Amino acid sequence: MEYHNPVLLHASVDGLNIKPDGVYVDVTFGGGGHSKEILSRLGPNGKLFAFDQDEDALANAIPDERFTLINENFRFIKRFLRFYGIKEVDGILGDLGVSSHQFDVPERGFSTRFDADLDMRMSQKNDLNAYRVVNEYDEANLKRVFLDYGELKNAPALARTIVEAREHRLIKTTDELKEVLMKYLPERVRNKILAQIYQAIRIEVNQEMDVLKEFLEQSLEILKPGGRLSVISYHSLEDRLVKRFIKNGMFEGEPERDFYGNFSVPFKTIGKLIVPDNEEIKLNSRARSAKLRIAEKKG
Repeated sequence: MEYHNPVLLHASVDGLNIKPDGVYVDVTFGGGGHSKEILSRLGPNGKLFAFDQDEDALANAIPDERFTLINENFRFIKRFLRFYGIKEVDGILGDLGVSSHQFDVPERGFSTRFDADLDMRMSQKNDLNAYRVVNEYDEANLKRVFLDYGELKNAPALARTIVEAREHRLIKTTDELKEVLMKYLPERVRNKILAQIYQAIRIEVNQEMDVLKEFLEQSLEILKPGGRLSVISYHSLEDRLVKRFIKNGMFEGEPERDFYGNFSVPFKTIGKLIVPDNEEIKLNSRARSAKLRIAEKKG
């Protein structure tokens, strides 16, 4: 089985504008596709650090003295780079979301295709899993999850139905969850709605929005002036955060203007939004929703 087919491989690595002796970070190592491409462009003195919180990814570690794989969530990027004596880097690449491998292993519970225990943890070290979200969250919190992270208009009804169903028996598997919510899953749009429900629970379990915000803020701190940020996102929630942060260095509001009405922003956008072409989508259907944004830290 292909562990993970890297999306927008050359475009995302091209975006880093790699210097042979530079220091780079791949915060979503997975199957190592992006990392291998970065290493192929580094000289003997270059360095690449990679992060992946999923223990399964450790099996893909690259035997190269220029390479270090850190088995941690990339929300801790600054802390762990400091541990290795790295305060500044020349470029950071992030390929957000769930890897092909995680979708394809039924017992992880990420895929709508398989019946599995409600899990959805990207790291097995996490205490919170999908079972706890579905069975322990109160109605208001479930509504928040479905509304904020699934953008589901019927979030109140979904939340209420789950709370009523679990009064009779706990919901332990993905098929049991589908069964409970079946009246909201008309056949013609079933896969689309299920994908939104799963996405909402998965984002909550893995704190994906908080992790992304922390990562982006730290990336600004550790990138050298002229350093590049190359980020691939897969849904509108991620992409909005990335786009907004690149545009003005903030997630909400506007940066303060000076006396002359100008405002200072930390990044310069490089090129336009990049999406996969039809050929890549044909080879890898999961590339369909990918969006790549590239930015350079101003001096």
